[in-house]
Amino acid sequence: MPEAKDILTREQIDAELRELSQWTYQQGGLVTVYKLENGRQALDLIAAVGDIAEEANHHPDLDWRYNRVFLRFSSHDAGGQVTTRDVSAAATVSAVAERLGAVAEPDKYPTRS
Repeated sequence: MPEAKDILTREQIDAELRELSQWTYQQGGLVTVYKLENGRQALDLIAAVGDIAEEANHHPDLDWRYNRVFLRFSSHDAGGQVTTRDVSAAATVSAVAERLGAVAEPDKYPTRS
């Protein structure tokens, strides 16, 4: 179980999001949607996210819809709260997504009813 200092307050999350413009806070996690040119490129992004997740041992919730990849980071071992690990993973994914030509559409992440 992570130490309490690893869990971020909402104010800390908001401060981090100023630097993570491709992400937003929703449903207790950091979320975004990346749009790519086609399904092949979406799969390339998914593979890159998988590599990042394995290296960090920190895995996002991920959904694929043709040329869009939906991502959500929260720390399951911290009761589903956002931690510094989520911020770090989101920043790394953002850099890779940008390199692959993905367009961030965080407002397209579906809200729960």
